[in-house]
Amino acid sequence: MGSVCARDVFVDVFDKVRARYRFDVLGYVAMPEHFHFMITEPDRADPSVVMKALKQTVARRLLADGADHFWQKRFYDFNVYSEEKFAEKLKYMHQNPVKRGLVKNPEDWRWSSYRTYAFKERGPVKMDWYFPPYTLGKPRVRMLG
Repeated sequence: MGSVCARDVFVDVFDKVRARYRFDVLGYVAMPEHFHFMITEPDRADPSVVMKALKQTVARRLLADGADHFWQKRFYDFNVYSEEKFAEKLKYMHQNPVKRGLVKNPEDWRWSSYRTYAFKERGPVKMDWYFPPYTLGKPRVRMLG
């Protein structure tokens, strides 16, 4: 996802997968070579199925040149059980582009949920639970990436 186009494809596919498997996105960031996101438990399937659908769809859209792989085979899964851990993981995600020197401020990285939290802006990945009158879906949260 080293190009603007690739990251745009990723967030577009991520939002479609969110709608298909019916989960809430609590935070995300798409980096040039990896991504992180926090989601609620999906209503359809489990997080490993969500990851498979996301990675396969993004790879199909981006691998027109015949390369044999795009993603690493494994992913890291972490259950978030406290507000403190949620805030820690969200801050880590949003600061990732800054720490890598890609931007000076997290609001300058458009492939992130930072602007939703900081400015209450709707982004390319729907986070309707954040805007009234909606409510959060299932309370159990997972960080993946």
